[in-house]
Amino acid sequence: MSRFSRRDWLKGVGAVSFPALLPGQGEARVRPGGSVVGLMSGARALVETLLSEGCGCVFGIPGAQENELWDAMKSRGLPYLLVTHENSAAAMADGFARATGKPGVLSVVPGPGLTNSLTGIGEALLDSIPLVCVVGDVARGEKYRPFQVHDLNMEGLLKQVCKEVLSVGTVGEIPRLVRQAFQKAVQGEPGPVALLVPYNLFIETHRFQDHPLTPVKPPLHEPAFKRALELLSQTGLRVGIYAGLGCMNFSSDLTSLAEVLNAPVATSVSGKGAIDECHPLAVGWGYGPQGTQTAEKAFKNVDLLLTIGARYSEVSTAFYAIPRVKCHIQVDSCEANLGKVIPATVAVHGDAGLFLSRVLEQKDKIAREKCTQPAQCIAQWKGDESRWNSRVCKTSAADPMTFLLALRKALRPDALTYVDVSLSEHWAAEVMTTRQPRTYFNPTDNQSMGWSIGAALGGQKAFPTRQVVTITGDGCFLMSAMEISTAAREALPVKFFILDDQAYHYMQKLQSQAYGRTTATMLARLDYEALSKGLGVAYQEIGATGDLQSGIKSILETPGPVLARVCVDYGSRPIRWLDAVKDRYTKELSARQKFRFMTRLGIRSLDLGPGSD
Repeated sequence: MSRFSRRDWLKGVGAVSFPALLPGQGEARVRPGGSVVGLMSGARALVETLLSEGCGCVFGIPGAQENELWDAMKSRGLPYLLVTHENSAAAMADGFARATGKPGVLSVVPGPGLTNSLTGIGEALLDSIPLVCVVGDVARGEKYRPFQVHDLNMEGLLKQVCKEVLSVGTVGEIPRLVRQAFQKAVQGEPGPVALLVPYNLFIETHRFQDHPLTPVKPPLHEPAFKRALELLSQTGLRVGIYAGLGCMNFSSDLTSLAEVLNAPVATSVSGKGAIDECHPLAVGWGYGPQGTQTAEKAFKNVDLLLTIGARYSEVSTAFYAIPRVKCHIQVDSCEANLGKVIPATVAVHGDAGLFLSRVLEQKDKIAREKCTQPAQCIAQWKGDESRWNSRVCKTSAADPMTFLLALRKALRPDALTYVDVSLSEHWAAEVMTTRQPRTYFNPTDNQSMGWSIGAALGGQKAFPTRQVVTITGDGCFLMSAMEISTAAREALPVKFFILDDQAYHYMQKLQSQAYGRTTATMLARLDYEALSKGLGVAYQEIGATGDLQSGIKSILETPGPVLARVCVDYGSRPIRWLDAVKDRYTKELSARQKFRFMTRLGIRSLDLGPGSD
């Protein structure tokens, strides 16, 4: 007969008596329709509300102030993913949100947990990505004590990188404020919303009777819409459409409008995929000297520019090197974005999807005469550009442009591609033909180096069976490489392509043109194979252009996560984005500034002074 131990006895007593210590926990529940009802702790209420809002995963690291919350996640079966650094938690939530179109959720503790995540949250803010950031706070109210650990001004820090900060004052507010955070994150121009919860509220109990919020009607300013419709009805005007991230959920309507107007469609980098880039009227990204050659040519004869859900940021315009047009209709869900950089003839404060559907209701008034010439010209320009990009510039190591073309050819149409802040991001925007919405991603306006590794893990968590790849440089890799251990631990089969030339080549390119030398751009030579073994992932290497197709095929077919080193030589291939920036920046210099730059370059050409490093 087995011995009955004291531990067994305690377990039995606990199983019977513990629920009695938490009165009402048994009746706590989420009713059909999402209502959170019953007596429960603040942590349990928060988790129930996350579940009712459709949260797919919480990314973060537990800590003393949030252990109660993480335990409640486990109890209720809410998926979570432990990361190695809180900046990656923000990047993963961001990557998850970009791939799904739903708010990504991260949970961090106060103090260093929050400050570590600020860069990633800031990227989401500037790139218009919806996040819900659950941030533990120190004890507040009657539980407050001076000099608590991590007692920074959390609300002040969050206000710098969030659309809004919702501070919880009492435990009963938690469900309502969680719902507000989800609603505000996607309302208007999407972005991160923070929920700041004092840790003492996680263990307090309350009888909740909370219900989902009434959906907010998307905006569309009727008088401006009518003026836009009048302009579009002038069938003698040749229209070009510039589509941004705001169009991502409305690809079908965007494509239909292009066909009705017989208009070329260019996208922002964030908008890649809003229209199938193989469509006869799709011309790639940008429409100025910074974008594709095809887009620049297609928009030279445009009389009326229709911009939908896109901002004219410094990065997307290559330091504002974007051409002006005769007439401009701009549609944006954020009224503050209208008319910035490019003046708007008609500024429509409106949701992109609502605008597109309403315009298509009037398609008989705006339709252009059927003509095959625009599509024929676009096809010819695309062919010329493809041949230009397919030239191999280097053979001693892999040509990055040739790598991108080979990778694009090998990937499935629904693969998720996360591109980091490297020199190749500009080539990738041009040649990584995107066939479906929410499949191509780039940290655009905060340019957070190392973003793609965490973001790709978030995308893979959202879609476990789809191909997910990163394209990152060796400098970016150094900033977040340890997160690959998370891929190994969780068996997330991301393929990490590292373009390695042992340098911050982007900075070398910028510095050498302006200063005639480089400063602080050389990186250590790493043993990537040994590193991959330590991280617990497979390793493969591509060393020359001739090995690209077979090497990429082998990497994509390898089960599980793979660290793939691609030895590259950037050579002398021109980069349209950099050339456009240089031309625009030079025009803004004064005569005295130009003289100083030229004099300095002339002196340094004599090999005087320190060299490059």
